[in-house]
Amino acid sequence: MPVITNIDDLKRIYERRVPRMFFDYCESGSWTEQTFRENTSDFEKLRLRQRVAVDMSGRSTASQMIGQDVAMPVALAPVGLTGMQRADGEIKAARAARDFGVPFTLSTMSINSIEDVAEATGAPFWFQLYTMRDQDFVRRLIQRAKDANCSALVITLDLQIMGQRHKDLKNGLSAPPQLTARTIADLATKWRWGIEMLSAKRRNFGNIVGHVQGVKDNSKLGSWSAEQFDPTLDWNKIAKLKEQWGGKVILKGILDAEDARMAVKVGADAIVVSNHGGRQLDGALSSIAMLPSILDAVGDQVEVHLDSGIRSGQDVLKAIAMGAKGTFIGRAFVYGLGAMGQQGVTTALEVIHKEMDVTMALCGVTKISDLGRHNLLIPEDFGGVWRS
Repeated sequence: MPVITNIDDLKRIYERRVPRMFFDYCESGSWTEQTFRENTSDFEKLRLRQRVAVDMSGRSTASQMIGQDVAMPVALAPVGLTGMQRADGEIKAARAARDFGVPFTLSTMSINSIEDVAEATGAPFWFQLYTMRDQDFVRRLIQRAKDANCSALVITLDLQIMGQRHKDLKNGLSAPPQLTARTIADLATKWRWGIEMLSAKRRNFGNIVGHVQGVKDNSKLGSWSAEQFDPTLDWNKIAKLKEQWGGKVILKGILDAEDARMAVKVGADAIVVSNHGGRQLDGALSSIAMLPSILDAVGDQVEVHLDSGIRSGQDVLKAIAMGAKGTFIGRAFVYGLGAMGQQGVTTALEVIHKEMDVTMALCGVTKISDLGRHNLLIPEDFGGVWRS
C-alpha cells in the first residue's frame, strides 16, 4: 500500500492505472486550458494568517450544505463517465461519500444509473440534471430521481453547447472505448482496469440507454446525445424545472453576479460558482476569483458553493473563509477512484479532511462557522480589475 500524503499522490497512481482517454477526459480543459490552469493557480494567490496561543482542542469540520449535515463542507461533484474510471465507479464513489458523511452527486451522463446507485447505497444522494431537447425524457428522468429518493436536484446551466476539448477529440473518447490500434496498445498496459471492467454492472450510459426511444445500445447514443443539449434553456425553463422537482434545487455553473441575482429570483436553494472545471468557456476567470463579486451581489439571499480547482483541504478552507458555504470536488475524488477504487475515494476525502483540520488549527479556528476573510491574506488586485 503506497503512502498517500496528498491528492497528487493519488493522481500519479491514477494516471498509471486508467486508460489514457479517460485520464485525459478528467485532466483537461477546453481550448488552450487557460481557465483550467487558473482554477488551481489562483488558489495559491490567497495566503493564510497563522495564529498562536489559541486553544485548538475540540475542533470540528462538521457543517451543513442546503440544510444537510456534512462531515466537512465538501460534496462529490457530478462527473460524467465515472464508471469508466473504475468499474461501477459511481457506486463506489457514492458508497465512500455515504460512509464519510458528505453528499454524492450523480451525473446525468453517468455509467451506473440512478436506480443502480440507489439500490447499492440505500442512502439519499443528489442528482445532477442536464437539460435536454427531449422534454419527455427530462420529465421521466426527474421522476426517476424522485423515485430513488434523491434529496436535491443539481441543474447544470453551463453546458447548453459543449466546449471543445481537444484531447477528447484526438482520443476518440467513448464508453466503452472503441478498439483501435492505439487504444488496444494502451489497454494492454492497463490490464487491471480491463479485468475489473469485465465484471462491471454497466459499460454505457445507464441513465440514457434503454430509457430513450430508439437508443437501446451505444450505436445510437452518440448521435442522440450530440443533438440533445438544450440551447434554448432560459430562466423561465429553469423555474419550471424547479417547480417540477418540488424539492431542494442547486443551480450549478454560475460565474457572473447578474446570473447569481437571477438564480435568487427563481428561488434556488443554492448556487455553485463554477466554470465546469475549465471545460467550457476557456478564457473565463477562475471560480475562486469570481466568488467575491458573486457573494457581494447576493449576500445571504442564497447559499453559495464553489466548484472548480479544489485539490486540497487548504483550498476548501480558503473558499469557506472567502464566504462560500460549501465546495464541490470532482477531479480530486476521481483521482482516488481510478487509483484505488472506493478506498481511493475515501483516501481522497481523508486527505482533504486532515489538511483542512490541521490548517484550521494553525489559523486558530476550531469550527467552520468561525472561518472568514480575517483568516486570509488577500492580494489587493485579487480577481483583477476588469472592464466590460
